Amino acid sequence: MKVCIIGGVAGGATAAARLRRLDETAGIILFERGDYISFANCGLPYHISGRIKERGSLLLQTPERFWSRFRVKVRTGHEILTIDAPQKLLKVQNRKTSEQYTESYDYLILSPGAYPLVPPIEGSDAAIFMNLYDIPSMDAMIARIENHPVKEAVVIGGGFIGVEIAENLVARGIKTHLVEMLDQVMTPFDPEMAAIIQARLAAGGICLHLSDGVKKIVGDAPGKVVLNSGTELGADLVVSAVGVRPETRLAREAGLKIGATGGIAVDAGMKTSDPFIFAVGDAVETTHLVGGMQVLAPLAGPANKQARIAADNLCGIGSRYPGSLGTSIVKVFDLQAAATGLNEKTARKNNLPYQALHLHPLNHAGYYPGAAMMALKLLFGIPEGRILGAQCIGADGADKRIDVIATAIRAGMTVYDLEQLELSYAPPFGSAKDPVNMAGFTGGNILRGLVESVTYDQTEAMENSLFLDVRTNEEFRAGSIPQSIHIPLDELRERIHELPQDRHLIIACRTGVRSYAAYRILKQSGFKQLSNLSGGYLSYCHYTNRTPPAAGQNETGSGAGCRS
Repeated sequence: MKVCIIGGVAGGATAAARLRRLDETAGIILFERGDYISFANCGLPYHISGRIKERGSLLLQTPERFWSRFRVKVRTGHEILTIDAPQKLLKVQNRKTSEQYTESYDYLILSPGAYPLVPPIEGSDAAIFMNLYDIPSMDAMIARIENHPVKEAVVIGGGFIGVEIAENLVARGIKTHLVEMLDQVMTPFDPEMAAIIQARLAAGGICLHLSDGVKKIVGDAPGKVVLNSGTELGADLVVSAVGVRPETRLAREAGLKIGATGGIAVDAGMKTSDPFIFAVGDAVETTHLVGGMQVLAPLAGPANKQARIAADNLCGIGSRYPGSLGTSIVKVFDLQAAATGLNEKTARKNNLPYQALHLHPLNHAGYYPGAAMMALKLLFGIPEGRILGAQCIGADGADKRIDVIATAIRAGMTVYDLEQLELSYAPPFGSAKDPVNMAGFTGGNILRGLVESVTYDQTEAMENSLFLDVRTNEEFRAGSIPQSIHIPLDELRERIHELPQDRHLIIACRTGVRSYAAYRILKQSGFKQLSNLSGGYLSYCHYTNRTPPAAGQNETGSGAGCRS
């Protein structure tokens, strides 16, 4: 069996290694048009800042090591021009010599990846305009920074790459602007969760420009960027990070089926519409595990798994790829921001009945030094309680909570199952009631009818409603939801007569825990119109872009500025 693989990095290199482990006799040729067979593209921004010091640590494999270990013939600097699927022939060009030749195959694995989008911006041909997507582009950006006086930079795009690049430019002492066309960064997160990320970016010195785009780039070293709003920004460096698109040219020209998302259509065994051609990685379309819709998942984890599955099926092992959850995480200075499954926007778009809840638990036992509050959001189906998605942001521990919930989603668990998960506990690492358990308890209370829970955005449409704040006097003075009435929880039973029974009371505390206790008191005292504000005053601040105050401090707007 002769197998040709187009493209290296996560998909192609993994497929080649797995294939060799399964079949010592197969002939394997891997074509890579670049000079590097396998590199850590997720680490590129961190070498820009020097956080990853050694450039060589980003190079995961070399052709020589791949041949020595796996007997895979690697041809870097070779580009596939065409695929003749009926004849099973590849037209190949050596990019260094321009020599062209044909290569036959019995089976073909496509791992072409995705290419960076370049926005149609006037002046984008300037030398200061750059992308970051591979080793050469990283080298070029570092050379630009080191050989020119780069004091101010503009990053276009507020997704994963844009946020990471912006943070790492700031780490180099460069004043950095982040420009995003949408009204939030990081679209896998719902707006009120993205607000936490935005506040941390601004606090870290990044100048945020939301709901705005780049109109043109003027000049070169130094230059300036003109936004659609008319704002002008100084720019010694402009980095485009507006996203990627699947690289499907070869597949299209070979007559392979392309899915509705623009990715290569594959079955669960990673086989394309041609029975002798498989495809993996960023270029393929996959099924969302929760929503069932077709999606693109340009992530390293899915690419590696798909590559193994393609190799398995070539060797008679009927492995199947179940779909993707889009589980992801990004570092935002000292915060972790992680997500899995569906967010509210996607759940609504797919007409899924759901309930959202917010929690603000500590990442480990509060009495152990260093405990920090996290923001955790969970979506679950109504009425069965099936977990649909989650988002978690915190200084530490957000990663493992999302990983647990991603596993729970994969297993088809409900909020009732989260209640009973037995997770590791010691004071430095967690709590006896882990935040994941707490999310289950909260969701279970909702489904059992013990509480009616609402998020702040839902309250705006609630008629005849009134906010009841049950925090302490000190907390209330530091900041409150406008037009709230205030009765501290510990005084509620004695002052219950002060509350109107003809109004819908929306009960709030700092996080939603004390307000739940107040809800149960009032419910069992005859009050009929009650709701608990999910996530409490902290989530209200996130929904309204306010910075939550500490006790004794006044609240402030989170702002979108930067340090001069």
